[in-house]
Amino acid sequence: MSALLEAPRDTARPTPSRRRSRTRPGLGVVVVVLSLLLAAALALHAFVPEVFGVALLFESALPWFGLLVPVLLVIGLFSRSKGAIGAALVPALVWGVMFVPGIVPLSWSAPAPSSNTLTVASQNIEADSGTAAASATALAATGAQVIALQEMDSDARDEAAGVLDAAYPYSYGIGTVGVWSSYPIENAQALDLGLGWQRGLAADLATPAGLVSIYVVHAASARPDDHAARDEMLANLSDYVPRDENERLFMVGDFNAGSDDRNLAGLTDQLSEANQTDGGFGFTWPAASPATRLDHLLQRGMEVTSNRTMTAGGSDHLAIITTLNL
Repeated sequence: MSALLEAPRDTARPTPSRRRSRTRPGLGVVVVVLSLLLAAALALHAFVPEVFGVALLFESALPWFGLLVPVLLVIGLFSRSKGAIGAALVPALVWGVMFVPGIVPLSWSAPAPSSNTLTVASQNIEADSGTAAASATALAATGAQVIALQEMDSDARDEAAGVLDAAYPYSYGIGTVGVWSSYPIENAQALDLGLGWQRGLAADLATPAGLVSIYVVHAASARPDDHAARDEMLANLSDYVPRDENERLFMVGDFNAGSDDRNLAGLTDQLSEANQTDGGFGFTWPAASPATRLDHLLQRGMEVTSNRTMTAGGSDHLAIITTLNL
């Protein structure tokens, strides 16, 4: 019997080439540094120096810095660095804590309208737009009991009055501001805000539920290199709040300050501003492509049941429409 000899076989199999995932450490470091800087800038924006208008511009654009977060996340993923991805989540968390509570729709938690409500419509009508009558018509169509207008010259005031006087028997105006009301206006007076010209008024509205203080505001313009007059006006305005004797009070108009502007804090620390009914930031300026909220209704002693913006006339500001339970 012959022996069968088998040649030894090579059992080693060729190993398929595998692409190893390579991190890009340089890119990851850049993402980490930028992410931490963005998180710090958001959280510590109140410490940004007020030189050359940096703070004004920065705080006006603050919500928009959230757009940088997905960019950092994408770059972090491209770097294949877990540290970079984790770092990019830090500003996302900071932004969320700062802004998400304020953009949740009011409709999710708004109280039901009571038997006594007050709807307030307000707009900077941009006097040289020539559309004061159109703005007044649109605002009256909302059913508001109170209409507050700002940036009126004599022609714009006459145009608005021609539309509103018949339906709103009570009115008061001074300087660039005016108010028309379905309810009696008592104790109306110009506000002394130390600026040398009239851009604010105060009055009591005699509603069926009692007196409600109203302040209509047209703050001085704010530019990166010139906002001292506006800052002074807002500071003086905040001094009126603790001295007002009425439990229910609201200030409405063009404050020329974004919601995160440090110079508005003296008012927002004492008064509240409701979320938008359908959510979002409620930006009001410029009307064609709103990028910041300069127009506000700040209040105490009442519950807001709805709050929204709308286009009215040809102004560069959107109007704000707010309904409150008295």
